[in-house]
Amino acid sequence: MAACGCISAANFNCQVAARKFTSPDATISLSFRGSDSMGLSLPLSSSPSPKTTRFRNHASPLRVVCVDYPRPELENTVNFIEAAYLSSTFRASPRPTKPLKVVIAGAGLAGLSTAKYLADAGHKPVLLEARDVLGGKVAAWKDEDGDWYETGLHIFFGAYPNVQNLFGELGINDRLQWKEHSMIFAMPSKPGEFSRFDFPEFLPSPLNGIWAILRNNEMLTWPEKVKFAIGLLPAMLGGQAYVEAQDGVSVQEWMRKQGIPDRVTDEVFIAMSKALNFINPDELSMQCILIALNRFLQEKHGSKMAFLDGNPPERLCMPIVDHIQSSGGEVHLNSRIQKIELNDDGTVKSFLLNNGKVMEGDVHVFATPVDILKLLLPDNWKGIPYFQRLDKLIGVPVINVHIWFDRKLKNTYDHLLFSRSPLLSVYADMSVTCKEYYNPNQSMLELVFAPAEEWISRSDEDIIQATMSELAKLFPDEISADQSKAKIVKYHVVKTPRSVYKTIPNCEPCRPIQRSPIEGFYLAGDYTKQKYLASMEGAVLSGKLCAQAIVQDTELLAARGQKRVAQASVI
Repeated sequence: MAACGCISAANFNCQVAARKFTSPDATISLSFRGSDSMGLSLPLSSSPSPKTTRFRNHASPLRVVCVDYPRPELENTVNFIEAAYLSSTFRASPRPTKPLKVVIAGAGLAGLSTAKYLADAGHKPVLLEARDVLGGKVAAWKDEDGDWYETGLHIFFGAYPNVQNLFGELGINDRLQWKEHSMIFAMPSKPGEFSRFDFPEFLPSPLNGIWAILRNNEMLTWPEKVKFAIGLLPAMLGGQAYVEAQDGVSVQEWMRKQGIPDRVTDEVFIAMSKALNFINPDELSMQCILIALNRFLQEKHGSKMAFLDGNPPERLCMPIVDHIQSSGGEVHLNSRIQKIELNDDGTVKSFLLNNGKVMEGDVHVFATPVDILKLLLPDNWKGIPYFQRLDKLIGVPVINVHIWFDRKLKNTYDHLLFSRSPLLSVYADMSVTCKEYYNPNQSMLELVFAPAEEWISRSDEDIIQATMSELAKLFPDEISADQSKAKIVKYHVVKTPRSVYKTIPNCEPCRPIQRSPIEGFYLAGDYTKQKYLASMEGAVLSGKLCAQAIVQDTELLAARGQKRVAQASVI
């Protein structure tokens, strides 16, 4: 669930390109609206205060007023309370006589979450990241100008209870910039115009969502709304059992089966499908849409969005690393797994790294994208049904584009925007929505280019040209494909050939639980079994569930380790 999931891209053979141009600066003031190769061990560090406003590349710094919308009341929802309780079980669990050494491959949100909660339970996680940057699907890099560019456009929803609890546990709630409670869609038939779904604060759920839909008369007609509402009745009455049963049909198939006009799909659900999983409604499983609608309609603030106030590696990942290390855990960058080495009984002996180092633990966890796991899967395991089912889980290609312009664009919002373009999914002017990226003189658009399967092998120049052609429709008065209006100062293109798993029909039964049939080997990742699908929330929850399974198995795992020590001493 990439937008209701996370609107993100993963990092499997991630490719980055950048170009820079020169152009004169424009000056427009703006304020934020209310609202070795084991490798490099990470030292403890503290990030700068989130209230600090930094000015880069600005001729004349201005005083910026950053008044975000208040953090919504999330603590009283059932899902938040359940997530908080799960977090508390790690802190309250009996302290182990001998902490387990848990070696974890992958420092994305799933691996970080696994390590964090194992540390809370008194164990010693050793986290290994193949690259020189934290974050996995939320990784980001700083260019030579000091500007950041990311793997994906990351949105944090109110309906992310485990993510919201994580922020609170780390004491970084103030790093989320909450936006007004709206969903804003571009209007292809009216270039430069937008249509809004505004959720009123005075109404509880699901009435606020129903109000938002009924009040919008630009995208759907009343007859279409009525047919859509009738079509949704089975989902509302059938509950979770009905939702799960829809995994076998695509969004398009389901809509037609329910008698809902194709125009509803074209107007709303193409945009939602691309935001959720970077694919179109004829491919996406309807279960994914229904899960998102359920979360958004059942929680008053479920669909409310927030942007992180800066780059994810520093603003989100480093606080988790600090927490892990302060509890005795370790985090190592530049530590790529070359091979999973096995004992004679088929269990994991160690992880062999590319640099020749061997990492042994009491427990081993793979928290990488599913495609990487499949590449490194030992031959001995490939006939096991648990692993065989992974064949259907394949990462979806996605491209993230950043373009810096020579001026401040006016036709935008301090919010996420659904482009409704055939090539683009969602976008945001990050120079407005994000404090660290703020710039009063120039706009930086970050855009998700999807579906990207036909474009992933194309040149960056082709991708930028296609993006500019689409932007000319969104900003007809300000942007033209030939740059005769707003000019590109520089750009970065981040390609991810294998991102979050492709949520196509009938893949749900293939998602593995976190405890594998191999004793002492566990999985974490948004593709593993949890109710939030391919999302940041799903990744964090998968890590918690993985940690929970290990804590539950502590005595068994400890006895297993003692047995191996005894056998080794006899030999």
